[in-house]
Amino acid sequence: MRRTSFEDMNCSLAQCLEVVGEWWTLLIVRDALFGVTRFDDFRARLGIARNVLTQRLDHLVRHGVLTREPYQDNPMRYDYRLTPKGRSLWLVVTAMRQWGDEWAAPDGPPVQTRHTGCGHLATVEPVCSHCGAHLAPRDLRPILGPGAKDPSLLPAR
Repeated sequence: MRRTSFEDMNCSLAQCLEVVGEWWTLLIVRDALFGVTRFDDFRARLGIARNVLTQRLDHLVRHGVLTREPYQDNPMRYDYRLTPKGRSLWLVVTAMRQWGDEWAAPDGPPVQTRHTGCGHLATVEPVCSHCGAHLAPRDLRPILGPGAKDPSLLPAR
């Protein structure tokens, strides 16, 4: 059953979900961030049905998250590589992984990240792009941006 499309919704989160909101999509992106590029490797790592993987990869290529680059002619086979648009999803994947580490991994994180600059285990923390202060939801207030088409986008206070 196809879910409702968010294509016409004037919301950046809805537009993100339109591209990466399907069940397997972010796991494919996660593996691509780990360096996986081949169809059979995605399939083996994820245990995903061939037809579902084909649909998800085609969708990600269509939306410019992955490119498809031939590496073999007979039969035709492709590498799937992240584009800059796809690589920028690392922050989304990392935030979701960190949430899972905190709330859904009772034995501890299955994967951790090591900062190559200093060699220590690292987590990503939200900070203000202007002053560098750490951010929490209570520190933020949504305001209409230049792309807002409807002032009712924000809830009444």
